[in-house]
Amino acid sequence: MTGALPFADRLVAFLPNMRRFALSLSGSADTADDLVQAACERALANQDSFDLSTRFDAWTFRIIRNLWIDQIRRRRTAGQPEDIVDHEEAPGLTELPDVFPRMELREVSAAIGELSQEQREVLMLVCVEDFSYRETAEILSLPIGTVMSRLARARRNLAVACGIIDDADRSPGQKG
Repeated sequence: MTGALPFADRLVAFLPNMRRFALSLSGSADTADDLVQAACERALANQDSFDLSTRFDAWTFRIIRNLWIDQIRRRRTAGQPEDIVDHEEAPGLTELPDVFPRMELREVSAAIGELSQEQREVLMLVCVEDFSYRETAEILSLPIGTVMSRLARARRNLAVACGIIDDADRSPGQKG
């Protein structure tokens, strides 16, 4: 592997992509950071078993997704924690800057967060991480047709949530 980055350096260089994907799954910066840290630990612990013919990014995203699924399973038994943002009386929450572009970004981010996990995963891998449908299908262990239909529904639901198209324009089979 001449000229290639050492494993740890590849992992460090890929951290922004890992965080973006983890954030898309969890919807929480803190949870995303925890997912990325756990994924780095797992990747480093298993670096000797990494197959050089495998795409590094796909391998890393699969680790993050598996960790996320494990967290969801644990949450089902532990219950949902309360988010401090839900409490308006919390100090400092009303002092956020009121900048229009940030508001739009928050609206889009919230709309992405409202998508089902399955739609959000596919949307992030295809539209943000630029994986092909086939690569996304491999990462998520899904048929390619399922990836395509989830992506189509995610795009449509996002367009409705952001006011780009009207929900009335959708047929009943397209909702959800």
